[in-house]
Amino acid sequence: MANAKVIEAKQEAVDVVTGKLQNSITTVVADYRGLNVAQVTELRKQLREAGVEFQVLKNTLLRRATAAAELSELDEVLTGPTAIAFSENDAVAPAKILNDFAKKNDALKLKGGVVEGKVVNEAQIKALAELPSREGLLSMLLSVLQAPMRNFALAVKAVADKEEQSA
Repeated sequence: MANAKVIEAKQEAVDVVTGKLQNSITTVVADYRGLNVAQVTELRKQLREAGVEFQVLKNTLLRRATAAAELSELDEVLTGPTAIAFSENDAVAPAKILNDFAKKNDALKLKGGVVEGKVVNEAQIKALAELPSREGLLSMLLSVLQAPMRNFALAVKAVADKEEQSA
């Protein structure tokens, strides 16, 4: 009987992780070996503030979850100690936070992940991390949209100033 309960508990854990893999916009897998408790606590704090869930999971559990979520290509990075960050709201946040943290702490190594249902490698995660935040992108868009209007207003003002000088 005890075995049945253990198996059932493990299956529930696999189901939960499978759901997270399917529902998250971005999932980042990292090797945290070598980080001390204070560093992991700081990393968890940064991720939590951004609405990103961070867990340390066994690779066998993750492999079962990736198989259930049809993301088996991710299995090749599931070696050694594995930490995984799930984000359901912000596509860039987990990659950016983990990448910035890895730059300051050599012990943290990005392995790969899943972005919008597609398995990506470490280089693609780092490229995603270099993108500006959503607010930054909206700011850039607003600037681009305002430029023609601003240039038109400056041209009208220049014509008006010229007319004033000749009068």
